[in-house]
Amino acid sequence: MISSLPERRRGKARARRFYVVGLDFRFQTAPGWEMENLAAVAGEREVLIAPRGRGFPPFPEPPRLVIDNSLGRAPRDWELFHDYWLASDRMKNLLERLDLEGVRFVRCETRYRDGRAAPTYWLCDVIRVLDAVDEAKSVLKIEHPTPDRKVYNLSGRSSLLFKEDSVGAAHIFRLCFYPMIVCDQVVKDACKEAGMRGIGFTDTTKY
Repeated sequence: MISSLPERRRGKARARRFYVVGLDFRFQTAPGWEMENLAAVAGEREVLIAPRGRGFPPFPEPPRLVIDNSLGRAPRDWELFHDYWLASDRMKNLLERLDLEGVRFVRCETRYRDGRAAPTYWLCDVIRVLDAVDEAKSVLKIEHPTPDRKVYNLSGRSSLLFKEDSVGAAHIFRLCFYPMIVCDQVVKDACKEAGMRGIGFTDTTKY
């Protein structure tokens, strides 16, 4: 009698793994950079906030990033900046190669404080928003601040699982009901292989 065990193994596809995209806090030290024309780019509040639907508003002038090593470290490949992220040139290339439709970028004019040219950096926004959480299989609280609106409460122990048909071919996306960026194993592995610095990943099943 021939065993059917190999067939059973082949028949069970391995579930995709997903990760919360954030910062690698193991290496967070004082930043030595600033956007010198923030008031002109962001307005009186001097805070960059994405418009409804994500992406970038029409800036009146290019963001100007100044790096001053006397104040701290230079930007890494992935830095949080207000409602956006600051990405290195190679991080931009990686994300566009993996998921061009999920991200948008605005180039910064970058220089060192003494006037020398500096490496290129970009403001980055993850624009894809998906209602993809499998609420029945996840561990989370769902709140309803109004009858026609819901939000996720991930305080305490939470575990997020996703509906494969809702994620589809996407590799990076935002959650519809919580301010979180999620990526799959493809993005995590590509960042590790490229040696990207500053980016951190947390398994969504152990959030």
